[in-house]
Amino acid sequence: MLENCKTAQERWGGVSEIIDRWLKERQQVLVLYCQLSEIVDEPSDTAGETLKRMCQLMVDYVSAGHFEIYDQLVQEGREYEDSEALTEAKSLFGQVDKTTEYVLDFNDKYQEIDDLDSLSPDLSKLGERLATRFEAEDRAIEVLHTAHKDQVA
Repeated sequence: MLENCKTAQERWGGVSEIIDRWLKERQQVLVLYCQLSEIVDEPSDTAGETLKRMCQLMVDYVSAGHFEIYDQLVQEGREYEDSEALTEAKSLFGQVDKTTEYVLDFNDKYQEIDDLDSLSPDLSKLGERLATRFEAEDRAIEVLHTAHKDQVA
């Protein structure tokens, strides 16, 4: 039994660190989003630069979620045979997937054009999608990782 606990700690203890780094990246996206929201209506060179940095970081964040974090979370749920959490996570990741297309379309649009006339309404829609995404991701972390925290320790 002690060996199983040690194995769980070795296997899943590092997931917290991965999630923490990922959530810090999310925070950076939000900081840039807020900065961009404040300067979007002001003609300046900084809006374009801030937009490009936000888009790049946002795509990195979304990619890390899809190709690293979600797999780790699902694997942890499977390891603990938490079928209830896995069922809920499937629904949550479905919500996340619906936001991914908008995020990628937003990125593609603003990587290709310098015309920021439609940025303000697009940014508002992006904010709504990101809020939906973050809620679903937070809940997935809660049911697939935080719920097993005592078992990992």
